[in-house]
Amino acid sequence: MKNAGIIVGLDIGTTKIAVIVGRKNDFGKIEIIGYGKVPSIGVKRGVVSNIENTVQSIKEAVTEASRKSSVDIQFVNVGIAGQHIKSLQHRGSMIRNQTDTEISQQDIDNLCNSMYNLNMSPGEEILEVIPQEFSVDGEHGIRQPKGMIGSSLDANFHIIIGQTAAAKNIYKCVRRAGLEVVELILEPIASTEAVLSEEEKEAGVVLVDIGGGTSDIAIFHEGIIRHTAVIPLGGEIITDDIKEGCSIIKKHAEELKIKFGSALASENKDEEIVAIPGLRGRPPKEISLKNLASIIQARMEEIIEHIYYEIKSSGYEKKLIGGIVLTGGGAQMKHIAQLTEFMTGMDTRIGYPNEHLANNVLPEMASPMFATSIGLVIIGTDRYEREREKMKELEPEEEVVEEDPKKKKVKEKKVKDKTREGKKFTEVFLERIKNWFEEENE
Repeated sequence: MKNAGIIVGLDIGTTKIAVIVGRKNDFGKIEIIGYGKVPSIGVKRGVVSNIENTVQSIKEAVTEASRKSSVDIQFVNVGIAGQHIKSLQHRGSMIRNQTDTEISQQDIDNLCNSMYNLNMSPGEEILEVIPQEFSVDGEHGIRQPKGMIGSSLDANFHIIIGQTAAAKNIYKCVRRAGLEVVELILEPIASTEAVLSEEEKEAGVVLVDIGGGTSDIAIFHEGIIRHTAVIPLGGEIITDDIKEGCSIIKKHAEELKIKFGSALASENKDEEIVAIPGLRGRPPKEISLKNLASIIQARMEEIIEHIYYEIKSSGYEKKLIGGIVLTGGGAQMKHIAQLTEFMTGMDTRIGYPNEHLANNVLPEMASPMFATSIGLVIIGTDRYEREREKMKELEPEEEVVEEDPKKKKVKEKKVKDKTREGKKFTEVFLERIKNWFEEENE
């Protein structure tokens, strides 16, 4: 199979839509064989606001990625984010009927899938159920209960909730672009896979993905995700502030932010001036870089205050040895790590996805801007490898011949049942979205 093992990640952001085509090499690193990036003109703060514009942007990004990679793109792993995303903690339990048998993966999946039956507010759905720690017969702190014996199985869950309409619109846009969704993945979880190490997750760390419309937060401790949040502020609102504060058009405001922006006004001198081309028939406009940095710093301080509030609300503020890792397009702002350290008192670094990339990858792909897209590919390749292992386990041995049709049917049923085991919990929600979409088209 020519395209075997090739995974495509689709990041539908507020300012850009990125498509990355990649696969894992023999050394466990991701090879980027093609990518496409176009401006996003139909998304506001992570939520689709214009179906047609979003579909067009997706098509353009996919066409570019397909041309560069020579791959016919049909299936994609899609990131989902937006200010409608929220999370809660919940504890679930189940009593096992067969107490003398080992706890199976099916038991764990049944407990996890039962969390999807929790009552939600109208218009909200559970997007993802993440088990944290298990208890077997009152014995707490168990990471993997599979293989143990016990009558009761309990677990703490981190449950991520989103608006049904927002997820349906994302799915609809992808389908209209001629693609199929393999999996809907929460974007901060994808970014985590790209820029955090297992040691950081174990020590305790805060991931902050500063995008165009939102800033996504994921807090880990002892290798377990403890808290997620979405702040409806990002790089786009900084651009709007520059536009208003300097009385210039948005295009020039964005260029100023990228080329000359700084999160610390004290790092710029008063005499540093940049000239912006004037409108037709008007002279160029001079902008002080210190004033520019003052505008940026004021808004960045507000965003960092929101981030710090979420860290304190999680209850893990004093346990995060790994500090804060900033990623996303907004993390490319000069001096942003210093400002974050000053305001929170926590060690801060910029998260680059280059640790997981092969050596021959283009330098621009190691930018924090592509952390989510690369994380989607990493999660997709892990899923692909798990499914390959399952298929190997289910392959019949050559010397075994089943001639009895009844035995063959029983065997086929067992294979299907085994395939259902270990099914990722987010697929439950994705199947609902597909069903709704098909009902609308009938």
